Amino acid sequence: MSEQRFGEFVAVRREGDGHVAELAMDRPKAMNAVSTEMARSIGAACAALAADPSVRVVVLTSTAERAFCVGADLKERNSFSDTELVRQRPTTRGAYGGVLALPMPTIAAVHGFALGGGFELALACDVIVADETSVVGLPEVSVGVIPGGGGTQLLPRRVGAARAAELIFTARRVEAAEALSLGLVDSLVPAGQDTAEALALASRMAANSPVGLRAAKRALRLGHGMDLEAGLEIEDAAWRTVAFSGDRVEGVAAFNEKRKPNWPGE
Repeated sequence: MSEQRFGEFVAVRREGDGHVAELAMDRPKAMNAVSTEMARSIGAACAALAADPSVRVVVLTSTAERAFCVGADLKERNSFSDTELVRQRPTTRGAYGGVLALPMPTIAAVHGFALGGGFELALACDVIVADETSVVGLPEVSVGVIPGGGGTQLLPRRVGAARAAELIFTARRVEAAEALSLGLVDSLVPAGQDTAEALALASRMAANSPVGLRAAKRALRLGHGMDLEAGLEIEDAAWRTVAFSGDRVEGVAAFNEKRKPNWPGE
């Protein structure tokens, strides 16, 4: 396994052919509370991954035993002046926005607490795999703020406006079984199996065309919420980026020759 560090609290790990990258939050003593330094490192890691054409799928994981991520580092925030809080905001947005903007499929592997900004990092991913210990929620209004990492926009896209409003306004924490039933997470696995299951799912995705994966994600993301006619135009534009690619040529040839494709990724 290769590992590249981004500051003290973030690592990118890759095995084998490197097509699946694990973006690991590695601040276990603070249960991955997102400090300014950690936010900056997440943003830098995402920028590097986005620019790497060999990466087909990213899995967002945690090295903390009891948590995926508990959200913003409130101890650090408590020391900020208003000016410092405003100055930090672009760095914080860069972390959440960096995960959301990754052009390849992304999977969150969640266990323990995924609260506030921690749950927003998971929501920024395309798929959330959670284990039975998971507790998720957006409790920001209970400490006098609102979700600021995309939660007010991403949660209703998952569960609908009314359900999102109830969860955000009550600030309640949702345990694993209910989270699955509400659609807050996409699959539930035994305790301790979230990372392994997410990496296995990523490997299945990564066996497919990298050009196709990115184009499909672009069509899904851009078309969501559009009327049907506009959505179909977005899909057509994405289709055109794949239809004349080397991946399409190789995929058709491999199918007809009854072999696994060797994707050129272009």
